[in-house]
Amino acid sequence: MPPIYLDYNATTPVDPAVLDTMLPYLKGEFGNPSSSHAYGVHAHAAVEEARASLAALLGCSPDDVIFTGCASESDNLAIKGIAEAQRDRGDHIITSQVEHPAVLATCRYLERHGYKVTYLPVDSHGMVNPDDVSRAITPRTILITVMHANNEVGTVQPIAAIGRIARAHGIPFHTDAAQSVGKIPARVDDLAVDLLTVAGHKFYAPKGVGALYIRRGTRLEPLIHGAGHEGGQRAGTENVASIVGLGEASRIAARNLAEAGERLSALRDRLHQELVAHAAGVYLNGHPIERLPNTLNVSFAGVDSTALLAALPEVAASTGSACHSGRTEPSSVLLAMGAPPSLALGAVRFSLGRWTTEDDVDRAVLLVAEQVSALRKKG
Repeated sequence: MPPIYLDYNATTPVDPAVLDTMLPYLKGEFGNPSSSHAYGVHAHAAVEEARASLAALLGCSPDDVIFTGCASESDNLAIKGIAEAQRDRGDHIITSQVEHPAVLATCRYLERHGYKVTYLPVDSHGMVNPDDVSRAITPRTILITVMHANNEVGTVQPIAAIGRIARAHGIPFHTDAAQSVGKIPARVDDLAVDLLTVAGHKFYAPKGVGALYIRRGTRLEPLIHGAGHEGGQRAGTENVASIVGLGEASRIAARNLAEAGERLSALRDRLHQELVAHAAGVYLNGHPIERLPNTLNVSFAGVDSTALLAALPEVAASTGSACHSGRTEPSSVLLAMGAPPSLALGAVRFSLGRWTTEDDVDRAVLLVAEQVSALRKKG
């Protein structure tokens, strides 16, 4: 029997309906979307249909969406692109201490090239205070970038409030919505963002495809130079099959967003309640209300999470973000939230998804509780 998969924030399986839409573009429909003959015309139409589907999910014009190779590329394009385009205006960027490495590493890169970055603190729930954003703004501020939902603890940030602050100061605002698109509403006007990052493989599309929403009038310097693909923002022949898959994933998400959210939040709460009932010393990490419906991050007192998961081959979960898993030091996100190192070392992220069942949750609880007890007895 395969392990119980509770790591949907790391990646999701490709939905069978998504795969079905992709297959023709891996077989006979192999044209280059930039070609003017029939093969190219068919491929171009498929890309534009997918663009329209993602735009509908985001509540924007298809012309404001470009496709990339992944969310990390979208983050890099948004942050470096603004930094280069706005260099004559300023050199200061505002972000948070709990961003994904694709944002933090990009900001550190820019610091090495003369830019200044303010890393905002978060409260004990992992939430940024919009007032801290206001206080951090200087006449040299050219970008604010704060993630929509945290990949480790699931806390949803007050993006709309931050967006209103950015807009009042005329500062471009980017949000990494890799973990939120397809799980909760992420409509760009409601969030008041100018740039928004999408990751296909976080909501049942394949790996290797992402997107970036760019509000009309926002100036970016491209990362990848070449021919004028994607409105001149991202050179390179489009990955037609994966883009088609992302389009279908967007259509499915748009149809099922509310219903799926209710089901997953009920399963998440069941998992939390049963873990508390079967294993003492369980502490919730993240906001108790403002969080993703599928995400539960808890610390088991007196337990090392790496040892726990190593003893649990029957359950696939994570000690933190998959992009920097395998380390033994405490999660930087949890430390930024003020968690004691001992509890941070005992943190496990369970993330549920489309094919998670009540039986999966109940079996996982018993397996986890058994190993937590065994590890505590070993001291």
